[in-house]
Amino acid sequence: MTPKRRQRVLLIAVMVIGVGIAAGFALNAFNENLMFFYTPSKVVAGEAPAGHLIRVGGLVTKDSVKRQQDGLTVVFDITDNAETIQVQYTGILPDLFREGQGIVAHGRLQGDRMFVADEVLAKHDENYMPPEVADALKTAHEAGVAGKAAATN
Repeated sequence: MTPKRRQRVLLIAVMVIGVGIAAGFALNAFNENLMFFYTPSKVVAGEAPAGHLIRVGGLVTKDSVKRQQDGLTVVFDITDNAETIQVQYTGILPDLFREGQGIVAHGRLQGDRMFVADEVLAKHDENYMPPEVADALKTAHEAGVAGKAAATN
């Protein structure tokens, strides 16, 4: 192999290694910022990872909103009509937040059924519901109907 050819092969090898390292860094950053959606049923079943950023969605249950002494911390329950989990949020809730409303919360699961939210998003008009929440409610309703039918047989 001539010296010029050897230099070209070495340059190509260095470039391939550099691109591989850059791709590895990009995939690592993507994996750290990936946020999956879970329903309360999946959280209770243990499918949601504790301590990782996730999204949880459902309906705010009636008479579950409790404000703490500091005025900013709110604890409430969300349900998918099959299971219920408790959410704690410190901050100002969206104007459209209320009981019976569909919400999606971003944060981390701590403990068995306690979700600590960094952000709470409420639906923006009366006809809209996040697709993940609508699908989860439909699935939970179908499972509940099938469970009741099996129990009566």
